[in-house]
Amino acid sequence: MDQPTVLAETIHRLVLLPQGLTLDCGVHLAPLEIALCSYGTLNRAADNAILVCHALTGDQYAAEPHPVTGKPGWWSRMVGSGLPIDTDRYFVLCMNVLGGCMGSTGPRSPRPGSGDGSTEPHISMPWGTDFPPITIRDMVRAQRLVIAELGIERLFAVIGGSMGGMQVLQWAATYPELVFAAVPIATAPFHSAQNIAFNEVSRQAIFADPDWQGGRYWADGRVPARGLAVARMMAHITYLSEEALTRKFGRRLRRDPYNAEAPLALFGEMFEVESYLRHQGSSFVRRFDANSYLTITRAMDYFDIAADHDGDLAVAFRNTNTRFCVISFSSDWLFPTAQSRAVARALNRAAANVSFVEIDSDKGHDAFLLDEPALDRTIRGFLAGAAEHAGLEQRPRSHAASAGQA
Repeated sequence: MDQPTVLAETIHRLVLLPQGLTLDCGVHLAPLEIALCSYGTLNRAADNAILVCHALTGDQYAAEPHPVTGKPGWWSRMVGSGLPIDTDRYFVLCMNVLGGCMGSTGPRSPRPGSGDGSTEPHISMPWGTDFPPITIRDMVRAQRLVIAELGIERLFAVIGGSMGGMQVLQWAATYPELVFAAVPIATAPFHSAQNIAFNEVSRQAIFADPDWQGGRYWADGRVPARGLAVARMMAHITYLSEEALTRKFGRRLRRDPYNAEAPLALFGEMFEVESYLRHQGSSFVRRFDANSYLTITRAMDYFDIAADHDGDLAVAFRNTNTRFCVISFSSDWLFPTAQSRAVARALNRAAANVSFVEIDSDKGHDAFLLDEPALDRTIRGFLAGAAEHAGLEQRPRSHAASAGQA
């Protein structure tokens, strides 16, 4: 096989997969488009690639300002030159998941062969609620097609938190020969009944919005903003711990800055935590599609790796050569440490090479996105050890550097 072309620095790309993919639900979805960002340099051996998998409301903009909000990338503190996922050494990929709304095929994408049935039947209409149900495995299989398209035969590592961690586990279970190292963070091998319940409350908030219009809100330019904002507010509460909420907001009241003596309004912004949640909801509406939210939350609900192996999680990883580092946080009640321990124990029963770390933190589930030095040290150390075992060179050389030494 010819050596792949070296890819360098930050690249935005939309990968077209004309062959498409047959989903777990039986629908063949074609063509597919997957949006990605890449950082760093793919070396000549194409063996230094790390796939970073995003969480429910994330996207491919892991390490650069978001094009809609202008905010820093969701993992810009982790991915970059000299950072734990070091782009001076690794070629880092992050893809918008199948079903997403930042360029990958999803409910907002044009449906092939559709039209408005009037004067311009050639104009494609969005999939909307007709978009087929997808699974975490479907997301991973789409990513696998992209990896092959890029000429990468094996990933050095797959890393992700929350729903991203689900993708990591699915990668390791489905393609063990393609993953040298796996880092599932703050995740679980299945979505619990409690988490499914939280997701359903969020979905019902969207359905109850008058602008929902049965999922065809886009037809007349509407957005179910109120319902989507409430869904985000609901979810965001689960991402934080009681300690984090108390430290940040406590029971502090929000007063009129121009009239501190003004009486409190019964349904106004009485507490600072309320103002914070409303801001989270309103900013989320700007960058996320409601139908994508429904699609992806349902994919998380379906997730259960052991279900395909008679309920035995260890069987899913039997005879794997992948090296694992399973990470949890002590205050995460959405994906508690007990679930990560269950993964680690199953990997031990499967005779896998596995490390398990519970990080003491009061930041809750979102700790993997926040400033946690212990997480930085864990990931940096694990990747360095894995790279040594994989025989990766310290820094990838470009074509020019290689040619200069020839």
